Amino acid sequence: MQFTIEARQLTNERTRPSRNEVAARRTIIEASDPDDAISRFVRESDFQLVSVVRPGEGRESIATVRNNDSVFLVRVYEE
Repeated sequence: MQFTIEARQLTNERTRPSRNEVAARRTIIEASDPDDAISRFVRESDFQLVSVVRPGEGRESIATVRNNDSVFLVRVYEE
């Protein structure tokens, strides 16, 4: 299955994100389920997983990830 991952920067310890950084970055990942998609995205992007919310069937999953001094909100949904 294909999953779309949207990552949006929330904070940066040095400064607030610029308007260009606030735009969501989209990635398509082949995975067996949303958990696998999040795991692959975290590994491939060199992020650290902070938290995950996994709602019921057919809804998007939401994760928070960290990379160096920045925190990102990540939405995962099936294509």
